[in-house]
Amino acid sequence: MVLSGNEFGVAADAKTPLLISLALMLDPVRQEIAATSRTVVVKVGTRVLTHEDGSLDNDRVTAIAEQLVWLIEDQRQVVLVSSGAVGAGIGRLGLRRRPTDLGHLQAVAAVGQSRLIEAYNRALEPHGRHAAQILLTADDLNDRTRYLNVRNTLLAAFQYQAIPIINENDTVRVDELERSVGDNDRLAAMVTNLLRAPLLVLLSDVEGLYDGHPSRPESQVIPTVENIDDAIRGFHAQTPVDAGPNQLSKGGMASKLEAARLATTAGENVIIANGRRANVLMEIAAGAPIGTLFLAQGPAVASRKRWIGLTAHPTGRLLLDAGAQHALEKQGRSLLAVGVSSVVGDFHKGDVVALCRPDGVEIARGLINYGSDDLRRIVGQPKDRIVEILGQRPYDEVIHRDNLALTGRE
Repeated sequence: MVLSGNEFGVAADAKTPLLISLALMLDPVRQEIAATSRTVVVKVGTRVLTHEDGSLDNDRVTAIAEQLVWLIEDQRQVVLVSSGAVGAGIGRLGLRRRPTDLGHLQAVAAVGQSRLIEAYNRALEPHGRHAAQILLTADDLNDRTRYLNVRNTLLAAFQYQAIPIINENDTVRVDELERSVGDNDRLAAMVTNLLRAPLLVLLSDVEGLYDGHPSRPESQVIPTVENIDDAIRGFHAQTPVDAGPNQLSKGGMASKLEAARLATTAGENVIIANGRRANVLMEIAAGAPIGTLFLAQGPAVASRKRWIGLTAHPTGRLLLDAGAQHALEKQGRSLLAVGVSSVVGDFHKGDVVALCRPDGVEIARGLINYGSDDLRRIVGQPKDRIVEILGQRPYDEVIHRDNLALTGRE
């Protein structure tokens, strides 16, 4: 990682040729990333889009929308993952604070979703663009067929001069609303992997990831992160994302680091920047050194393995012995029943399961060839005994290497 300062130090206006030229000279790495990122996923947080009292900031919505149009006119495909439905609903209903019970939260989100998409559409229509609202739940991304259908919808929306605006379907999803881990950050990373977008931009109300608490004069934004290691994870507590007095925001820096991990592991780049900064997306597209850049970890991962390892939620876990762990991590082998020491959870053939070291730490995910009931009967057994135990041996492998993706989660 690099710990030098990164302030641009010039008035933000990416339309000024001199400013763009300066930005490009200052950071050639960002210049290359910006030039090659023809598909960009932008996630904007609630605190960027709302006033302190929770009402929707229409000027800010317009500013974000106009920057998205600018990116499209720069020959890029753009998807927006937008928070703010609950906040917009709170403002429209004149509530003083975010409700705490699930039913009222879902009702407020339903009111806010319509207001939010209306605001975006009003800002886009003068430019000949349309807002295409897409509401997703985790189930839409866990199921492979639905996952591909989402991708097809997004690609078709581009053809209609529409900007897909994605949000979690808070009105029907139960567990996401009850958690406080910034689900739209993760959703944005999943959409990035779905589209194989080279760049994910997470816009929040902080300048980036700091190496100390932002209130301290000596603290600086970390310009570039080459690897999300334990030291980088430790900085998230130093960089709070303000939830504000009305508790409108669910996210935080920890959820943004997890989103960055998901995207960079798949071979994409991520930038965390201040969404309140004027023309922030234009500056990023120019290669300006603003925010924190998380560099891609190696080459891009194949689409199917992105879904297996980084998107689909595992329905169970397998604990492996040391030999199986080595065969998977170091030799690229398939997983055999003899290498499985125990089975956790109930699942069916074709489900995604997590593969864990003997100490329980996840190292991979894969599509299972056996349901949990049958697998428990053949755990630790050589493949030659499978017919004797089950009466048949439909597969030699519990998980074939072509259906397995290493995750290296710690």
